[in-house]
Amino acid sequence: MDLDELNNKILNSCENIKPLKGFEIITESLVYKVYDIFGKNMLLSILYQVGAAPGKTIAERIKREYQKENFDILETIQILMNELKDFYAIQIRKVEQFEEERKIRIEIENHCFLREPIKNREKLKFGKAFCRVNKGYFETAFTELLGDKIVRVEINYLDNAPEKDVCIEELNFYY
Repeated sequence: MDLDELNNKILNSCENIKPLKGFEIITESLVYKVYDIFGKNMLLSILYQVGAAPGKTIAERIKREYQKENFDILETIQILMNELKDFYAIQIRKVEQFEEERKIRIEIENHCFLREPIKNREKLKFGKAFCRVNKGYFETAFTELLGDKIVRVEINYLDNAPEKDVCIEELNFYY
């Protein structure tokens, strides 16, 4: 077989390439290879840190852009969601304040950029290891932007709502 004939048989237009599908396969493999080699705790720590680094970066950028160091909780949510429209679609379901626990709890519906890769890969599950990227991102960004107004931020997965194509999550702000 000559080279031209072979190239005609394997010809594939660049428009046919699906980079996100490749990303999904590599992501699933990466998550489970790190788990197999280093264990669950190391995997969770790595994924959290992968999210924390850009969370710190966006917080620094927002502080520069708005020329202030500390923001209010709802103001921070609004600013972050406006900055992150390409990656997240969030709706707030309820806001609760618990004086005894010194906590504000915000329940949200979240459709994030990780949702499609998770849906399309058999081993990846909503609210599990891969979601630690988002946890690291938002906990770090909120902590940086809220400053002294809070002691700790905690983001938890509650449920998957496939009928709405969102995850239900809670944001806990301890002050």
